[in-house]
Amino acid sequence: MTHAAFPDLRLRRIRRTGWSRAMVRETQISPANLIWPLFVCAGERTEEPVASLPGVSRWSVDLLVERARDAVDAGIPCLALFPYTEADRRSENGAEALNPDNLMCRATAAIKDALGDAIGVLTDVALDPYTSHGQDGLLDDAGYVVNDPTVEVLVGQALNQARAGADIIAPSDMMDGRVGAIRRALEAEGFGNIQIMSYAAKYASAFYGPFRDAVGSRGLLKGDKKTYQMDPANAEEALREVAQDLAEGADSVMVKPGLPYLDIVRLVKEHFAVPVYAYQVSGEYAMIEAAVAAGAGERDALVLETLLAFRRAGASAVLSYHALHAARLLGA
Repeated sequence: MTHAAFPDLRLRRIRRTGWSRAMVRETQISPANLIWPLFVCAGERTEEPVASLPGVSRWSVDLLVERARDAVDAGIPCLALFPYTEADRRSENGAEALNPDNLMCRATAAIKDALGDAIGVLTDVALDPYTSHGQDGLLDDAGYVVNDPTVEVLVGQALNQARAGADIIAPSDMMDGRVGAIRRALEAEGFGNIQIMSYAAKYASAFYGPFRDAVGSRGLLKGDKKTYQMDPANAEEALREVAQDLAEGADSVMVKPGLPYLDIVRLVKEHFAVPVYAYQVSGEYAMIEAAVAAGAGERDALVLETLLAFRRAGASAVLSYHALHAARLLGA
């Protein structure tokens, strides 16, 4: 490419006025590019603030429906649900995940009954909110998370959520082969139209701490999740993970965490040209809130700039705890 030289070329010319900047803006973001993660807890008319996530709460099912209405009013197209399972319902094998009356299923059914297709419901498939040890799968005698027996349970969990009305099944466990197994089971049970959004490139990150508080697994977790979640040093491995999940029937893929992995978002988008989602995880949210509390930044500007960065990197949409706040800013 050949360009003129300064002063014939002055790149600041197009930045001089607001209308000109808007006219050449390369990346856009709207409420339609946001997914709002919400935590559900037991009780009625119950809100439980999460201390490590200022401004984020767990909601009982009835109040969660109200939050879903807020999302619809703000133009947010989809919610991502995560349960806070009480200690007496957790077990070594995570059996509560298969209970058709568990929090996730009741919340999903209530939202769909109230709002139908006005909003999508994305449900998390993994065992960590249900196990007494905080791992995403079943353990052998040595404490290793076993793959194939875990996949069998995940299939049952996915079908349980599908029957409750889930629109998107999102396996976040990082077991090998689980996307194909879930896809085959959904087809066999008549749920061929339910999407699978695979957490295809989910890293063993230090940014998940507040989320584990929100679902009640932080104090339970023994060891780490490095035998199934990805090494933060690896990028090419992420492409192999994505390729496998797409070959097994995933409709879209996710990169998690978000901002520290924008290079992975871009790589996945360029290599596969499929819908790619990014999760602005709890630690990222907490850092923004801490910066605001310390007077080191202004919330609105920080939120919108970080969300725009995901879109610029190639994300179709972003899961963010700031989603409702951002959507209201964008719709103003």
